[in-house]
Amino acid sequence: MDWTQVGESLTRYTVSQLVVAMLLAASSYTLYASFDLIGRRYTRHLLSHRAVLSTAMVSYAFNLNFGALVGGVGFRYRLYSRLGLRTAVITRVLGMSMLGNWIGYTVLLGLVFVSGAFEIGHQARLGKEALRVFGSLLLMAAPAYLALCLVSRRREWIVKGIPIDLPNWRLAALQLAFSVANWLVIASIPYLLLDGAVNYSTVLAALLLAAIAGVITHVPAGLGVVEAVFLTVLKGQVDEAPLLAALLAYRAVYYLLPLTLAGVIYVSMEARLRGGARA
Repeated sequence: MDWTQVGESLTRYTVSQLVVAMLLAASSYTLYASFDLIGRRYTRHLLSHRAVLSTAMVSYAFNLNFGALVGGVGFRYRLYSRLGLRTAVITRVLGMSMLGNWIGYTVLLGLVFVSGAFEIGHQARLGKEALRVFGSLLLMAAPAYLALCLVSRRREWIVKGIPIDLPNWRLAALQLAFSVANWLVIASIPYLLLDGAVNYSTVLAALLLAAIAGVITHVPAGLGVVEAVFLTVLKGQVDEAPLLAALLAYRAVYYLLPLTLAGVIYVSMEARLRGGARA
């Protein structure tokens, strides 16, 4: 890798490009935090919308950079418990958020595999037909979940000892809509930073594969994993230097800048909660 070329590619970004990328990142964080608002409606807890959004955004930023146990789980339990929610309620909110995040993922990845527009069969040592079958199975997940929420007479389920109440179909539909929208918005950030050098559907496919690869490898922030997947998927479609520059800019906009803001919000929340406890 010629790092001089990578640096030159980074300097070519305009202020307007970076501002739009940051606005897209803010939109994505808001969409993700909306899963916790759905959880608020689902559990009927009484925390303010501001407290819920702040907790969800802080947790998401730390989740992306340090892993689910630290961010998605650890920060939610700490902040929500200090705000007065019981452990059982926090668990249900967390479950709704995790389900919401991945239900739209199954739809989009299923469409990628079924369409056959994305060549992964050779790299995965799978034929196109096998991928289409797998994609069809993925596409069945979201309709099955919505149907279950709509018609199931049994509303309570026990998953690994955790009681789960099915939400009504409207909340489930909101989860699906927010999830699909969020993944599409996330993919639009590297697409924007690649300046149209690759078509959007290919960038979306690379992002979806990078996301699951990061989960499987348990590498915090998917460091190196995201880059490896993108470099493999987009090989021959775009030069490596501008591609790596786009991924570095993507990390700065979607991972590091929100983490800095989340750290400030978290410190202010802790200070406010300590002040309230003393009072």
